[in-house]
Amino acid sequence: MEGKAAVDEKLLVNQGDLQNDEFFVLGIHGESSLKAKEERENDHERFLSSRETESLVALCDTFLPSINIHKDHILDDSLAQLYHTSASMNGTPDQVGMMMLLKTEHPKQLLLRFTLLLLSTWFGTLILCGKPCLSNQFPYVQKFSRVSPKKREEILVSWSLSYFFLLRMLFRTLKFVVPLAYFTQVKEKNENPSWKAIDYCGRDPDFTRQQSFNTDIVLGPLCKGIINLNKPHKVITEALQRSRLSISISPHPTNNPSMVIKCDAVVIGSGSGGGVVAGVLAKSGYKVLVLEKGNYCARTNLSLLEGPSMEEMYLGKGLLATSNMEAVILAGSTVGGGSAINWSASIKTPVHVRKEWSECYGLELFESELYEQAMNVVCERMGVQSDVTDEGFNNMVLRKGCEELGYPVENIPRNSPPDHYCGWCCLGCKDGRKKGTMETWLVDVIESGNGAILPGCEAVEVVHDRVKGRDRNRVKGVVFEFRHKDGTKGVCLVESKVTIVACGAMCTPQLLKRSGLKNPNIGTNLHIHPVAMAWGHFPSERWPEVEKKSYKGGIMTAMSTVVADFKDSGYGAVIQTPGLHPGMFSALMPWVSGFDFKTRMSKFSRTAHVFALARDKGSGEIHPKTSITYKMDITDEENLKRGLERSLRILAAAGAAEIGTHNNKGRTLNVKSASYHEFECFVRDESSRGLRDLTTPICSAHQMGSCRMGVEATGSGVNPRGETWEVEGLYVADTSVFPTALGVNPMVTVQAIAYCTAQSVLEALRRKKDTSCTI
Repeated sequence: MEGKAAVDEKLLVNQGDLQNDEFFVLGIHGESSLKAKEERENDHERFLSSRETESLVALCDTFLPSINIHKDHILDDSLAQLYHTSASMNGTPDQVGMMMLLKTEHPKQLLLRFTLLLLSTWFGTLILCGKPCLSNQFPYVQKFSRVSPKKREEILVSWSLSYFFLLRMLFRTLKFVVPLAYFTQVKEKNENPSWKAIDYCGRDPDFTRQQSFNTDIVLGPLCKGIINLNKPHKVITEALQRSRLSISISPHPTNNPSMVIKCDAVVIGSGSGGGVVAGVLAKSGYKVLVLEKGNYCARTNLSLLEGPSMEEMYLGKGLLATSNMEAVILAGSTVGGGSAINWSASIKTPVHVRKEWSECYGLELFESELYEQAMNVVCERMGVQSDVTDEGFNNMVLRKGCEELGYPVENIPRNSPPDHYCGWCCLGCKDGRKKGTMETWLVDVIESGNGAILPGCEAVEVVHDRVKGRDRNRVKGVVFEFRHKDGTKGVCLVESKVTIVACGAMCTPQLLKRSGLKNPNIGTNLHIHPVAMAWGHFPSERWPEVEKKSYKGGIMTAMSTVVADFKDSGYGAVIQTPGLHPGMFSALMPWVSGFDFKTRMSKFSRTAHVFALARDKGSGEIHPKTSITYKMDITDEENLKRGLERSLRILAAAGAAEIGTHNNKGRTLNVKSASYHEFECFVRDESSRGLRDLTTPICSAHQMGSCRMGVEATGSGVNPRGETWEVEGLYVADTSVFPTALGVNPMVTVQAIAYCTAQSVLEALRRKKDTSCTI
């Protein structure tokens, strides 16, 4: 691998001389592929017009060009292939086209297509690109695809640093999706041609050994309670009846609704909120139906491949972002929700946060014995513990750097055993040792015999009506949709005594609004725990444990609170490590040229990341069709800058040969050769750059507060019991009820709140039962 890192600009040969017509013929073996070119163009036209396709291919090949190098200088054939292979030779434009049109509903999609159309014309290219598109030969102004590769790179760099916000947003969008597609797409044998060059093994090599285990372990404990509604009616009826749920089915699937299911409680969402409520209610003897928009990814069906897993298990297929592309949003959308793909961190609600929510927001629950008991119950159910027997590369770097600098560093409690050395848990847990809801609370639903889980079912509307003599409506159930095998939609009605919405902070507000709720606090006050990252490269001579890779090992086992400010305002930042496989790694790493970018990627397996996560005061809003607006507060920006400054120091102290951030300028520092003054200047400059101007990507894996809990309807979406102010019997049990941002990983907090909400639901069900008995 060291030979790979040694490649530099001296190896370049005439990259700027390559013409657009050669994009499809400069393969690694130098063979002509005109037929392949025609086939690719035909594929593109299924999704984009020929003119849009022409611009997209040129853009993709600018980000990831075919670079001719002196092969004698590289001993590794796979690395030579990485440099030689362009995006179009790898079929990446097809993937990007499909992402744009089939896999995302981003509100700027039409703007991006209009941009592609403009770039296919000389006047549009002149407007967007300026001087680099000019030529001294007729027609004097070239469309983008005819501009030389070197000048196209200049254009992209100018966009990334442009004074005009829309150009920076255009660059951010393309920079995110093109490398992501290139490094995640898989071909025969589930392999990507670039992976060998970047020292990535793809799927967890230990995963295949799980196939020999018995069915319950391989499929997971939910297999008997998962009901797919695209099965024959008889099979569905028998399965629901085994779960003590009554059902009536229309004779024809196009009838509306085609099915009516009756139960005590319907829970919409199966993550850390919905799973807990469903488990508690089912174990208490009530009939529970769990609806999940995502699919069920059983252990044996996990792909553990980044691209397919993001498409199958993440909200928006992993392509969700704020409307201005300021922040990339990661959220689970599968049975188990976020608990199926999170990074195992299981931190109790900080004391200062509980105190704030109790004293400043009047929510006495958070300093009550019930809440303390709830945290203990959920931690015990998840097997939360703080030991680690073999730490992964990123966390070793964080721990060593903190110890060298005297920064506080502590073990992160995890819902997995000490020897759970798995870097693929962000793509699903292959053996169930990570105790998400699929291995805990949802198991209670199935084993109780009182419930069932329906994957692939999206709630359309919560049904409620006016009760005579009362000042608010009463919940009646929910209407949901699913797809038959032939692709047509089926519509079902669930009649229930109570309804619990637990779709997550991104989707719960939309469902409530579609259901006619008018409370202005629904969909506002969104917090996202913004994250900014720093990175450090550790070649073997700087970190001799060559078996350690950036993508292996427990994703989160160490944390520093050096800038957390827990004792004062409680609004600082914690420093942790991410789980980045090649796609997300490439989407976030800076791009300043095609050659530089491929060189950065060649260092992937020995590049550690450390990030700062802010407890944000800034907030956003959820709009229809998952359109998200968010405005970072200046205080949050300053806290992230402080976190980045410490992160860079941690990486250098741990022994990094090279350090940097994700800022578009892509500056790096050779730590070994830098003087003290140079090092201090670099750290100061890189950590002081703006974070609210689209020049540094911001990420979010935690979203909360969009239907916050409070003591009055004027300032909140639900009351202290988790019940909506407008509809009796309609509860919310997910991170959207957080009164403010939490500041740490939210799994324990949301489960504890959901556990308390479940107690309120139990009281309501008992009252209904007592009332019916009296009548």
